[in-house]
Amino acid sequence: MSFLRRRSATPAGPDFDVLAMDPGDWPGNLGAGLLPAPDGSCQGVFLRYGLFGGRGPAMIIGNLPDGSPAREVPEGEIPFEVAQLLLALENDEEITVVGAEDVPVMQGDNLLIVRRLKLSESRISCVQFDRSDGVLVTIAAWDRPITDDLYALLKPLPAELFQQG
Repeated sequence: MSFLRRRSATPAGPDFDVLAMDPGDWPGNLGAGLLPAPDGSCQGVFLRYGLFGGRGPAMIIGNLPDGSPAREVPEGEIPFEVAQLLLALENDEEITVVGAEDVPVMQGDNLLIVRRLKLSESRISCVQFDRSDGVLVTIAAWDRPITDDLYALLKPLPAELFQQG
């Protein structure tokens, strides 16, 4: 995926391209969070897609670069994005990873090796894949499966989306 590269200039937002669904393609509310390091660099970005009518968040997509502490999850524990989804749902249930399966998926002309995580809470779907620039993308969804057509909707979002003003 040649379009997924580290940016050379320092933008106002994260210091890497964020791969997610365009907010204009989503029929509900979108929230974005940045994970700052003590030196001010961006250690990750997560986007929370919620549905209209206050029905709660439907999906969280996280982008965590190499070295981000949020990537360091002990064996069997849930990814950061799943924890954020549970927090948004106000669900304090104890959930663990009970299995994983690597699946090949095409995104345009590119082959992704997607890891599907099986969780002790069956209403949560979770997948992860590594980008060519070392950023880990995690998608966590509540009460809906993550299907292969979702990968076609993922694209780099403009840095302006993450400016704080």
